[in-house]
Amino acid sequence: MVVSAGILFLLAGIRLGKKVPEELWMKIGVVFSDAAVEHAKKWWLPGLACVEAGEEKTPWEWVADRAMELLPIGTYVEDKEFLDTEVEDRETYAMILARQESDENAVDEEGKLIGEEKPLDTAVQTSGTPIDASMEKLMNYEYLLGNFYAVDGNTMADPQLLNAKTLLEKDLHIEIPDQEEPKVLIYHTHSQEAFADSAPGDPATSIVGMGAYLTQLLSETYKIPTLHHEGVYDLVDGKLDRSQAYQLAEPEIQKILAEHPSIEVVIDLHRDGVVEGTHLVTEVGGKPTAQIMFFNGLSRTKANGNISYLPNPYIEDNLAFSLQLQLAANEKYPGFTRRIFLRGYRYNMHFKPRTLLIEAGAQTNTVEEMRNAMEVLADTLAHVLIK
Repeated sequence: MVVSAGILFLLAGIRLGKKVPEELWMKIGVVFSDAAVEHAKKWWLPGLACVEAGEEKTPWEWVADRAMELLPIGTYVEDKEFLDTEVEDRETYAMILARQESDENAVDEEGKLIGEEKPLDTAVQTSGTPIDASMEKLMNYEYLLGNFYAVDGNTMADPQLLNAKTLLEKDLHIEIPDQEEPKVLIYHTHSQEAFADSAPGDPATSIVGMGAYLTQLLSETYKIPTLHHEGVYDLVDGKLDRSQAYQLAEPEIQKILAEHPSIEVVIDLHRDGVVEGTHLVTEVGGKPTAQIMFFNGLSRTKANGNISYLPNPYIEDNLAFSLQLQLAANEKYPGFTRRIFLRGYRYNMHFKPRTLLIEAGAQTNTVEEMRNAMEVLADTLAHVLIK
């Protein structure tokens, strides 16, 4: 009997594939002795027991089930893990949404950076010298990562995710039909972002004004029909509050996309926040031009892996879009772009395959530098989308 109980205990362990909690070990002896008497018939006459119970199971399945009856450890462990996971998932979801909202560089009403600047290493050289972007170089993962990307410490990248050949082979061109249905949507999750010489209360000199100018350039100069959405998601009761901006923006943008199925490109245009004394500027065509940064959310963190609550089926397409734009700018306007920044959350980049989040300039840039940047950005977008 003791041998049989021992064998069943081992079988239960194999079936569970789990380590038994130490606090339950002392109960096992009692479980064995009591159950051995109560289930004597089942132990020694398994065939008869199966017939009487009407069970259509193999002897091995039957033995494993009896072991689970005698040793309710498995049910305890599995149920406890399920409950713990359920609670953890709810808490993690709330935490992830909160972190996503506060994960970008922010400045206060006086234009001062709140907290530590993130990231610290995304500025590229401003000398106007292109970085070698030959395919041979780009297929070296360390080279690609070191020259074109900055990865936040809470997420992770790998050679499979950043495969230059795969990303550059994607055809991102769009067709421009005769009708004027919009092909590009520009909006601002953080509409209150302004610049060094912005006029208080004047949207034309804020990030919204830059979106309007970019819309005009794409529509009129490059004949790419573009829609500009000026919805406000970072003001609550008249006060600056970005704590739910991405969540508030999502249903409104989805509604616009449903109303305009012709839209293929979605751009969330932001302005970065930097420490005082940092000036993100280069020179293009003899004009002072704010630098920009493409930003990708990967929906995965080092701590939790892929974030199932924030799915994005277009991560590879998003990465292809930002890399192709980065390389186009590197060729035509070296020094204009900072490194592509990779972060762990989603940032509403799941709307379309061609979705961009752009950090254009910072609070230390002037409106003139920003408008000059929109001209270079429009040309870079046109180069990838229609040329």
